[in-house]
Amino acid sequence: MERRRPGGPRRPRRRPWNGNSRRSSVNGRPERRSKKVPCHDFGRASERICQMERWCYDFLWTVIIRTRLFVDIISAIEFDKSGDHLATGDRGGRVVLFERTDVRDHGSRRDLDRQDYPISRHPEFRYQTEFQSHEPEFDYLKSLEIEEKINKIRWCQTVNGALFLLSTNDKTIKFWKVQEKKVKRISEMHMDASQPLGNGSIASSSSDSSSVFLPNGGCSERPFNYLSGDFSFPPGGFPSLHLPVVTSQETNLVARCRRVYAHAHDYHINSISNNSDGETFISADDLRINLWNLEISNQSFNIVDVKPANMEDLTEVITSAEFHPSHCNMLAYSSSRGSIRLIDLRQSALCDNHSMLFEEHAEPGPRNSFTEIVASISDIKFAKHGRHILSRDYMTLKLWDIRMDSGPVTTFQLCDLYENDSIFDKFECCLSGDGLRVATGSYSNLFRIFGCVPGSTEATTLEASRNPMRRQVQNPARPARSLGSLTRVVRRGETPGVDANGNAHDFTTKLLHLAWHPTENSIACAAANSLYMYYA
Repeated sequence: MERRRPGGPRRPRRRPWNGNSRRSSVNGRPERRSKKVPCHDFGRASERICQMERWCYDFLWTVIIRTRLFVDIISAIEFDKSGDHLATGDRGGRVVLFERTDVRDHGSRRDLDRQDYPISRHPEFRYQTEFQSHEPEFDYLKSLEIEEKINKIRWCQTVNGALFLLSTNDKTIKFWKVQEKKVKRISEMHMDASQPLGNGSIASSSSDSSSVFLPNGGCSERPFNYLSGDFSFPPGGFPSLHLPVVTSQETNLVARCRRVYAHAHDYHINSISNNSDGETFISADDLRINLWNLEISNQSFNIVDVKPANMEDLTEVITSAEFHPSHCNMLAYSSSRGSIRLIDLRQSALCDNHSMLFEEHAEPGPRNSFTEIVASISDIKFAKHGRHILSRDYMTLKLWDIRMDSGPVTTFQLCDLYENDSIFDKFECCLSGDGLRVATGSYSNLFRIFGCVPGSTEATTLEASRNPMRRQVQNPARPARSLGSLTRVVRRGETPGVDANGNAHDFTTKLLHLAWHPTENSIACAAANSLYMYYA
């Protein structure tokens, strides 16, 4: 029996792309796709390059269908550690992989610089493969629909040329292996029907033979013109008989789900993070953080539990969690009250007591419900060297030093308008591989890049669109305002409801997800159902 969503009809589902499908336009004529263009409903690619003062627009994938589906919106994006692969997930539960092509045949960019080898002036990624990671489910015990939306994607270590990654929706985590498989094509064995087999017999197929099958497996006639016992092969054989041979070998990427980690979270999963030891990872929901082994899918260990005995005493929830990039015993998680806790797994099995607490002391003044909501941290990221933590709440972007818990090292003020329903939007943040710049998204499909070196006034605003020059702004920050002796606040000087160019904020278009290349100044960002790449 077909299962339907409670309270309404099923929403439209997309047909997985098989490499040969075509989408129809409004007038019914099929629109052809180039084989180089990634699908993921990112259809047509525009590879024009717009020169900018600092950041350049590289290329984009966007949907070519006329009606935008809710399931096409990109909900996760992640580079692997080498930067040669990029993964995106959408609300329809699909994962799409892209691979880099400009340095794949010649080695890394650093090696080419040493050899003075000419390289392309911008990174080039092409569509690699896609697969359906999650399907919609329904929890009959709780009468709850489980979306197929991909919340997070994390790359794991590459083994023998195979790609491994973790993807999760609200309840289930899956471990995927993507590997090249050789598909062999074999020519058909056939004989020329006009040539006699021997003793006047003519070759015929089973479809031409008329046979009446009797009970108990009997048959009234001998099929295939059964040869008599006096049949003999000619000395030279039958020249019309061709034995099957392998004609070609094609290589296809095949995704296979290795393990499923389920039934461990009562609340929605908001974060997953793999450990530097390559063997374990964590998953976090609103109240708990669980530790998993990649090889064991039916058992996990609860290492953080903030659920009180009485739910009325609940004051904060977990919003994000991340492992340290090099120390396998350290991880950090953020809360809805604007604090970050650093814990050490060596202290105890249940890490309810943190090693360090990072929070900014509230300024004196009136506080209301909006103040607590906008203080909630939506995302945290460790710097590549592991010394700093970048956090994003609704109004600010903060950089913390894990050796100093007195306050953030740098605070970037993003906006001042928050008294509307948009205060619940969860923006992500990212750091450059060298730790010199940070970036985060905003409304009107804008994203902002800041220099975090002491004394730096770099602040750039770019728009993720087909015409990025329209809103490309270099904003010199106001002189730094000191908070105590440790904090530097960079303000944009924007008026409420207006961006840096004087345009009104469009709260319906927002750039929530972005990722920085681990070794280069390249940013991949997702705006609705389109993927954009910027490079410096």
